[in-house]
Amino acid sequence: MKRFGKKAPKVAKRHKPEITPRKDHAISRNNINPNALKVLYRLHNSGYSAYLVGGCVRDLLLGRIPKDFDVATNALPEEVRRVFKNCRIIGKRFRLAHIVFGKEIIEVATFRTHHENASSEHHAKMHKGMIVRDNVFGLIEDDAWRRDFTINALYYNIADYSIVDYTHGMQDIHEKVLRVIGNPEKRFLEDPVRLLRAIRISGKLHLNIAPETETAIIHHRHLLREVSNARLFQEVLKFFQEGATLSTFKLLEKYQVLEELFPKMVACFKQESIKQFIENALIDADQRTQMGKTVSPVFLFTVFLWPPIEYEAKNLEKTGLPRYVALEKSIQTTLKAQMVLLAMPRNLQTAIREIGLLQHRFHQRHGTRAYRLLTHPRFRAAYDLLQLRAKTEEPLVELAEWWIKFSESDTATRTTLLKTANNHSGVKKHKQGRYRRRHKEIH
Repeated sequence: MKRFGKKAPKVAKRHKPEITPRKDHAISRNNINPNALKVLYRLHNSGYSAYLVGGCVRDLLLGRIPKDFDVATNALPEEVRRVFKNCRIIGKRFRLAHIVFGKEIIEVATFRTHHENASSEHHAKMHKGMIVRDNVFGLIEDDAWRRDFTINALYYNIADYSIVDYTHGMQDIHEKVLRVIGNPEKRFLEDPVRLLRAIRISGKLHLNIAPETETAIIHHRHLLREVSNARLFQEVLKFFQEGATLSTFKLLEKYQVLEELFPKMVACFKQESIKQFIENALIDADQRTQMGKTVSPVFLFTVFLWPPIEYEAKNLEKTGLPRYVALEKSIQTTLKAQMVLLAMPRNLQTAIREIGLLQHRFHQRHGTRAYRLLTHPRFRAAYDLLQLRAKTEEPLVELAEWWIKFSESDTATRTTLLKTANNHSGVKKHKQGRYRRRHKEIH
């Protein structure tokens, strides 16, 4: 593969990079992943340029612990593979070198240039302008200007431990501003997922989004409809995994992007209690993350889909369907509609269905059903959803408190609780079974 396609790129006249020497920044090699340092030093000692770049540099400057350490170099992927025996080259849209250290991978990317300098062999766009292939290699300054945000275009140079800045990213770091590099409208047209990334990074790092970037987000949020539902799902998944779900949620709502991802949930916001229900869940999720506990994306997806599930189930009940059957049909309908936007894997759909149906089974507090429910694999998640619902649904308070006592009590206490339980809301199994048989015969 040619480094610059068919011809060398025309490098636009730009200011010289701002170099921040080691003594003037806070990044220490003690805070850099040892395997990333090995990659940097070996590339440097082999005669190539080698830099840490992207989110890891940004996070280190902000005093955060990076999740990943990415390396940028002027070495081509094939040249990187010759330097490292533990290297594999991946990707079509972006060809990358992965250096494997056991279970850990350090990603190495070759400097890339602007797509205007591309040949059709190495760069391609869809008819709507989105980039689908971008393997045109260039110089470090080209690589910096083609990145998404200024704070992600900072390079830590292993040669002298300085920071190289072409886009005034250091200034935006100090001012806590998130700014798109170049024309925001054009950059979002190239890849609409960038607007989701802008919201996620801003929510996670508590940054102010630059005015021109804000405007472009609002005007181009509809472009998300052109993105594959599989890719959108992966991006939304990140919202639930970074410990800033509430702030991100509020930004998604502020910029009217939430309705592009979860339109049925947003339609339920006419009831103030629904929004409070969602925010309570996100507050709990963020608190768990701060305590070092894990947060289940399955649970949060269920929370986001529960309002439309419940709304649809109540409408179906009005047609004469029993509660359980109405709930089952509602879950199926809601998941089918959501899958058009987000390609949730089958196991996640199954989990959402089980957690939703268990909300009905909580009302059946007689015989051995309560004991069986305690052993259900989804009991904990369903129980947490019930407790969350009880905070905004007064009639559920007694039920939620009963299950707290039942799940934490000894056998004798549980026997007493079962005797005194209010079973009027339960649906008897034989009646439900007869309905299902008749329903099957009709259809």
